[in-house]
Amino acid sequence: MSNANALKDQGNKAFSAKDYDKAIELFTAAIALDPSNHVLFSNRSAAKAGKKQWATALEDAEQCIKLNQSWSKGYARKGAALHGAKRYDEAVEAYEAGLEFEDSPALRKGLQDVKDAKGRDGSESFGLGRMFADPNLIGKLATNPRTQKHLADPAFVQKLKLFQQNPALADSALQSDPRMIDVLGVAMGIDMQGLRQRQNQRQQPAPAPEPEDVEMTDEDAEEAKAKADALAAKAQGAEHYKAQRFSEAAEYFKKAWDLWPKDITFLGNLGAAYLEAKEYDQCIETCELAVEEVRGLRADYKIIAKIFGRIGTAYTAKNDLLSAKKYYQKSLSEHRDATILAKLQATEKAIVEAERQSYLDPAKSAVAREEGNAAFKSGDFAKAVKLYEESIKRDPSDARGYNNRAAAYMKLMALAEALKDADKAIEVDPTFVKAYIRKATILQTMREYSKSLEALQAASSADTANAHAQEIQAQEFKIQQALFTQRADETEEQTLERAMKDPEVAQIMGDPVMQQILQQAQGNPGALQDHMKNPVVRQKIMKLINAGIIKTR
Repeated sequence: MSNANALKDQGNKAFSAKDYDKAIELFTAAIALDPSNHVLFSNRSAAKAGKKQWATALEDAEQCIKLNQSWSKGYARKGAALHGAKRYDEAVEAYEAGLEFEDSPALRKGLQDVKDAKGRDGSESFGLGRMFADPNLIGKLATNPRTQKHLADPAFVQKLKLFQQNPALADSALQSDPRMIDVLGVAMGIDMQGLRQRQNQRQQPAPAPEPEDVEMTDEDAEEAKAKADALAAKAQGAEHYKAQRFSEAAEYFKKAWDLWPKDITFLGNLGAAYLEAKEYDQCIETCELAVEEVRGLRADYKIIAKIFGRIGTAYTAKNDLLSAKKYYQKSLSEHRDATILAKLQATEKAIVEAERQSYLDPAKSAVAREEGNAAFKSGDFAKAVKLYEESIKRDPSDARGYNNRAAAYMKLMALAEALKDADKAIEVDPTFVKAYIRKATILQTMREYSKSLEALQAASSADTANAHAQEIQAQEFKIQQALFTQRADETEEQTLERAMKDPEVAQIMGDPVMQQILQQAQGNPGALQDHMKNPVVRQKIMKLINAGIIKTR
């Protein structure tokens, strides 16, 4: 985005220098990098309008509006393009649509210009058209000595007849053929020769006026003094601001604006001082005043964007996140800035989190979970899933919601989702024995017997009170039987080949320490029990037992 902003800035400079071709080229390159930036289409529309490319200027203006329908400047661009194309009624509609979003002086001026142009063109066309529409015009021209010779040209006569058939084409009569001046003279009953001479005289460039010495008036002197005093006050405010004396800085910035209210940076600095002083309401009030003033002063769009961003920061400090989001978006609509964009994204995340937090209610979570249990018992497992989901949203720190939803997913044979919920329940509460047992059951259903045994071993470790010991042992026995049946016809080579497909098993078998322990156990099986007193070694040995590499019977 920073490259797009750089190209936009270069395009603005080219536009200011009236190098419209260069401006169009730069804005086009910026659009390629940031095609969702409505300001770029607006700027390119203005550059194309500068070249009187009204059709493509209109296309860019309409794309600008499509990207941001509440930005009044897009409608101003559309109105200007339609004005240039002499589509006056549509231009009026475009300007009026923009005024619905913002009562801007620029929009009002554009609207008035269109209405004036429409009235002017309409009256001119009507006057010329009426003269050429005279059915006796050619007869009058034939009897006039000055125009008789013109009628000897068939093309000229044909052109006259064309203007008579379509009076609207008479607008271009004078530009298309100088002889039409004589025709208009006959039609109007006046001598046009003198008119030609006066026109030629007007075409001669007027001599440049001699420069005059202009003495500064008292009013000019007062203006200059006020500006100088204001700049001095601003400088003093800046010194206080740098020294973090924000209240004093605010006083001087306010004084600068009161002395000379024509530099919007005075209000911008005042808003910044209030912000640092944690006077957020005053900051917002000052910046909103700056926005009102800035339109009339025609300040740079970057300054407007900065003011909007400062209002957003003040609202963030007040924890009014929705207002902060609104003003960050306004800032970005004026100028794309990476810092403001990051603030907007952080604000949107904070809004989502605030909404999530406001939804939390453990009591309602318990009610939803009980309703889910009732649906589960009645066999409506899909409804149970929805109710457990509501329970989780209301209290995501309660592992029971995830564990119960895992059971409902199992009934629906959505085993992957069930396994995710069981893992989440264990993550939320690592001491929740039922979640380990649920996970083992899911893995057993998926025929992942080795992993199922590992889950049961984890359940046994978590069951410090031995409240679920009998259930764990019974399930472990079933899985061992299933494993024995599955591996009954395996040779040792086949067992090793299958087990080594598990990356964890392969890593254990490649561990030099474990290799030494296994070699020792071959000569002395009792030594394996001693090594299993080490929790890390025990976990690895149990992994190998579950994989069938170490046989216990």
